[in-house]
Amino acid sequence: MGRPDRVALTFDDGPDPDSTPRFLEVLARHRARATFFLLGARVARYPALVGEIVAEGHEVAVHGWEHRNLLRRGPLATYRDLARARAAITTAAGRPPRFFRPPYGVLTGPALLAGVRLGLEPVLWTCWGRDWTARATPESVFRAVTRGLAGGGTVLLHDSDYAAAPGAWRAGLAALPRVLAECDGRGWTVGPLGPHLEPAR
Repeated sequence: MGRPDRVALTFDDGPDPDSTPRFLEVLARHRARATFFLLGARVARYPALVGEIVAEGHEVAVHGWEHRNLLRRGPLATYRDLARARAAITTAAGRPPRFFRPPYGVLTGPALLAGVRLGLEPVLWTCWGRDWTARATPESVFRAVTRGLAGGGTVLLHDSDYAAAPGAWRAGLAALPRVLAECDGRGWTVGPLGPHLEPAR
């Protein structure tokens, strides 16, 4: 949990040239920033989009090279996966990432150890939109997020359908303004993980 006056907004599975820019547009319109957990293979394919994310004031973090369950990978393969993704993100963003989130939220012992070796802090979430399914709608995403929404929490949405039903990201995109308004109405500042996890001064 982070600072009780803040909510961290995070997105997984990008970057995607078809969908990520649309999320960036909504965030810019609402003057909100977020953390994007990126897949290294997508970063290698779309490095300029990573630069755009960073240029707009967002934070980038590691989500692995591809969207593979780390339970099926040994310690060395896990380390290489995270190291490769970290290197690609560092090159594209111009600075090293601070955080990582394992695919499916499966935080294994080898993943934790690899994170320590690579200087990456593990982050999961406290509420999510269930926005990866074919049945997701803007209303279902909003209800799923607000069911667990609390000050100090971390919201998980997806800015890509890379590991989801085709086009599922559209439900999260449509729900995003309502999620931001809900946080604002409750007096919480929405932003990326870095400031969210820093102690209040």
